[in-house]
Amino acid sequence: MRNAISEQSIKAIRVHQYGGSEELQLEEIPRPQPGEGEVLVCVHAAGVLPIEWKVRQGMFKQFRPLTFPYIPGSSLAGIVEEVGPGVTSFAKGQAVFGRTTHGSYAEYTLASVEFLAAKPDEISFDEAATISGGATTAWSALFEVGGLEAGERVLIHGAAGGVGLFAVQLAKWRGAEVIGTCGTDNVDYAASLGADVIVDYKQARFEDVAADVDLVLDTVGGETQNRSFDVLKPGGRLISLVSQPSAERAQERGVTAMFSNKLPAADSLGKIAALMADGLVKTHVGARFPLAEAAKAQDLCQSGHGRGRIVLHLAD
Repeated sequence: MRNAISEQSIKAIRVHQYGGSEELQLEEIPRPQPGEGEVLVCVHAAGVLPIEWKVRQGMFKQFRPLTFPYIPGSSLAGIVEEVGPGVTSFAKGQAVFGRTTHGSYAEYTLASVEFLAAKPDEISFDEAATISGGATTAWSALFEVGGLEAGERVLIHGAAGGVGLFAVQLAKWRGAEVIGTCGTDNVDYAASLGADVIVDYKQARFEDVAADVDLVLDTVGGETQNRSFDVLKPGGRLISLVSQPSAERAQERGVTAMFSNKLPAADSLGKIAALMADGLVKTHVGARFPLAEAAKAQDLCQSGHGRGRIVLHLAD
């Protein structure tokens, strides 16, 4: 049973030190109060993103050390419970989605209004929680960083994953020719997203199928990233979401290659939600877990090779 808002404590997942998923502890903490430009959101669903288990393990501590304890998570969907000073764009009782810098693995959290958008009635809270970090990442990489245009050819690695599923659909919406890679179990699903060509990486090498590609969206890294240089046309672009591509290889091939973790433009949330409300872009919730099972959710996320996005489901 969700704590009554009149009570001053809420349940949240907190991490007190770097380590495995056992560090995700369900605790009672004081309910936060919204400040200037913030709203208090009653969280109905939180997205579980790959970066979250990496942060928990300390992969980024050299250049982005954490202050403990912290609440994981950034993607959320829920209901505005309280508005802070100066907030006029949202009201109590309004359904919203987007991202927070205060942690989303909690019954209630704070979010700046600039990172939120109104949730369309056509989208469930669980579905809305997949947009930030999934659809927004694909939008930013394809359009804002990659500059994808209609008529271009794009290769999307991990086409059935939490970013890839949106990237395929958004690229098709833009009018591009889409080649997607995925495992055997996801071939039919990736095809249903609208990809023109699907390469089962367990059965074939993508460079035997793809050629003269304008843009590669890399969600895999490693050898897959390295081999992707060979399918780019001169002047092509390789955008990686996982690691910095080789500058030497890029120079050899006469292409542009970069790592991108750019946050999308603020209005992308609303644009993506509108596409989803109109049925032009669909999401896929691959698995749902209650808040208390955040460790299982992150373990599944860490295993990779899943379909769609994992969410923590807190309320209907």
